[in-house]
Amino acid sequence: MTPTLILLVFTAYTLLLFAITFITARRANHQSFYIGNKASPWYVVAYGMIGASLSGVTFMSVPGWVGETQFSYMMVAFGYFFGYVVIALVLLPLYYRLQLTSIYGYLEQRFGFWSYKTGAGFFILSRVLGASLRMFLVINVLQIFVFDAWNVPFWVNVLIFIALVIIYTLKGGIRTIIWTDTLQTTFMLLAVVLSVVFISRELGEPVQKLLKNLFESDTSRMVITDWDHPRHFIKQFFSGMFITITMTGLDQEMMQKNLSIRHLKDAQKNMFTFSTINLVVVFMFLVLGAFLLFFARARNINVAMSDDLFPTIAFRYLSPAAGIVFLIGLISAAFPSADGALTSLTTSFSIDFLGLEKKPEMDYAKKTRIRYTVHLSFALIFFICILVFRQMNDRAIIDKLFTIAGYTYGPLLGLYTFGLFTKRRVTDRFTPWIAIISPIICYFLHLYSEELFNGYRFGFEMILVNGFLTFMGLLIFSRKGSKGVPEA
Repeated sequence: MTPTLILLVFTAYTLLLFAITFITARRANHQSFYIGNKASPWYVVAYGMIGASLSGVTFMSVPGWVGETQFSYMMVAFGYFFGYVVIALVLLPLYYRLQLTSIYGYLEQRFGFWSYKTGAGFFILSRVLGASLRMFLVINVLQIFVFDAWNVPFWVNVLIFIALVIIYTLKGGIRTIIWTDTLQTTFMLLAVVLSVVFISRELGEPVQKLLKNLFESDTSRMVITDWDHPRHFIKQFFSGMFITITMTGLDQEMMQKNLSIRHLKDAQKNMFTFSTINLVVVFMFLVLGAFLLFFARARNINVAMSDDLFPTIAFRYLSPAAGIVFLIGLISAAFPSADGALTSLTTSFSIDFLGLEKKPEMDYAKKTRIRYTVHLSFALIFFICILVFRQMNDRAIIDKLFTIAGYTYGPLLGLYTFGLFTKRRVTDRFTPWIAIISPIICYFLHLYSEELFNGYRFGFEMILVNGFLTFMGLLIFSRKGSKGVPEA
């Protein structure tokens, strides 16, 4: 598959996105950008969230990871399911009752100013790092297989990608993203199914036989019972559950899409539907990973990084049609990560730090200029972060992503847990310090866990430790009586 063909496919797909943007962004206003005018159909949101939640990380890292971790990631996915149930039954009713645009407004009403800013700040930090990693994964593939052939510098590639995302999110915001996510989910799932078929044909074995070989091999092992192993099945399950609660339920990007639905009941339908489909989709990605592993072994293919396995096989060992399918799937998985992150970060900073919603005296044109400035500023931050990650590409991106989540979403988990399950009042001015110290303690626990805990190694469950430390810090500096949450 030639670099020119790859670029043509990328361009055609981008033009299709722009066409949807043109239709959905007409007559858009601030409420369209932030919450889609509360008019998003729940089933459209549910379907589109599949692509938004899985992203380019899942599309490449999860299949590439199968050789190292077998199907143990499926235990994380089961944890995801129960995490989504908690979101639907506990968090969504709270957000709808308080009629929030930014979900971190809850922290201000429950605890106070500094807790509110701490929660929003940790979201911004986590989403900037996580979204930058997701974008880096896709941009790096385009660099290796397209732009390196033309001697185009990496930074130019990054600039082009981010510029495209800016163009189709700047005006329409969440109203546009709801519909572009639907398109992108469709192409991503088609890419998985068709890639399985292409690999099966190339190996000369029917899919049914390859599946039989898979389930008779160690590759399909889901349950790891060694307690000291970082992927012990109990650790995986509870890590997945709390990663979902934090990275979806306490994340402005994911909740912004849910809050664009008019009624709570419909938003809950969205969450239950999405969580069920997500289990099936994750399993499909693991099966794809196993098929890629079989193909690599049959052709003696070795790659330096597990994330490179899928693109290497798709572009260099399968037919051009398979390469096109992979590329469309990758782009479809990548754009939702970038557009949703950029929109949610703009929303959070504009509302949580600049307070644009609380300034009725400011005219619409000025608010729009400020929002555009914030949008472009976060795009610039993405640009810088991706260039930094280029120098740090030393292990699977999904591993890095969950590691970052453990450190940055842990304080959010502690804050919301304390607010929802205690009636105590925190010493608000101490909250930022507690939220900073907790991840630092976790970092040193991670470094010295084997010496301190008789060989025990922390995995993704570090997010639970971080949340617990934040909770205990808030408890120590709290007193009886609650600031309370007003009823709607």
